[in-house]
Amino acid sequence: MIPSLDLVALVIFVFVQWRITVMWLRLAGRRFSGRTRTAARYAVFLLDILLAEGYAFDFVALLVRRPVVAGPFARVMSAAALLYLITATLVFTLYTLLQAVRQRFDAPLDPGRRRALNAVGNALVASPLAVMGYGALVERASFRVREIDVPLAGLPRDLEGLRLLHLSDIHLSAFLSEAEFARVIDAALETRPHLALVTGDLISSPGDPLDACIRQLARLKTDAGTFGCMGNHERYAGAEDYTAAACARAGMPFLRGQARQLRFGSALVNLAGVDYQSLLHRDRYLPGAERLVAPGALNILLSHNPDVFPVAARQGYNLLLAGHTHGGQVQVEILEQSINPARALTPYVYGLYRAGASAAYVTRGIGTIGIPARIGAPPEISVLRLRKA
Repeated sequence: MIPSLDLVALVIFVFVQWRITVMWLRLAGRRFSGRTRTAARYAVFLLDILLAEGYAFDFVALLVRRPVVAGPFARVMSAAALLYLITATLVFTLYTLLQAVRQRFDAPLDPGRRRALNAVGNALVASPLAVMGYGALVERASFRVREIDVPLAGLPRDLEGLRLLHLSDIHLSAFLSEAEFARVIDAALETRPHLALVTGDLISSPGDPLDACIRQLARLKTDAGTFGCMGNHERYAGAEDYTAAACARAGMPFLRGQARQLRFGSALVNLAGVDYQSLLHRDRYLPGAERLVAPGALNILLSHNPDVFPVAARQGYNLLLAGHTHGGQVQVEILEQSINPARALTPYVYGLYRAGASAAYVTRGIGTIGIPARIGAPPEISVLRLRKA
């Protein structure tokens, strides 16, 4: 079943590109003649075909609920098509509004004011291109360390100030190189964490450099080690078993319905992890996870999907660490309200949440999916400091 928002997006993209195609064909008819005009029109149709083919990869992925794009070139083509369609929709919308304003005020304005209005309008129409360019070339790789205090009721004295490094949604792929991820690991090492935790999505699709991602993660050195859980893209790539085995060989256990107990002084941390909990199964999240809770310990659950938080809190977990949302990846602030795609899927988009005595932290993660850009939601290296509430 196709999510309603994705179906709406498809209709909008088709309508906008149809209108743009008509505009370009008319422009070609006015500017060119003969063979040049024919070539220009063929170029317009060729672009439409490439866009349709590129976007079809993403749309079919919605139907089968897993990536269908194979090979770096095809993934770049798919991302480029989606990036173009989003940008073109914004530009077309602004252009249409500007034309309406020009028709409303064109007659009464003197030439000087008309030129000023045109200059402002042209800058406004060009702004989506500038914003998307910034999001793809600058903010996408603007890796930042964010340190957050997490107050927990009844926190043992020996866990006061415990520093948890939380990485998620790395998506090492054509749009995040190993060299860029190495910068993330370098920055993470400087935070001197006591424990490193990874909540899934090491890669995006089959064929992505999973071994390179694991190689970089293995560079993390902490007092208590590195642990992780699986994300949805490990499942989509058919790489869950390989990831678990390769990470185990590298000394980084990925917990799959399992728990490990770690001692810090006289205090005990019970660290549990589960495989990706699909939104399709929201009525039966975390089956059997209550058996992993250890009485008397600080119980931390690793789950890629943050939607499980209410269930985890009822089961007795003190802290949930999750990712999956990318903090929306593209976020706009309007009247102090955050607007991003993830809000249509979950109330747990980014940051610290509470439910009774339990807390959850949802990180923005490192990489991207869909379009290789971040806007208003920069990548994040999270360091959680435990505090007694």
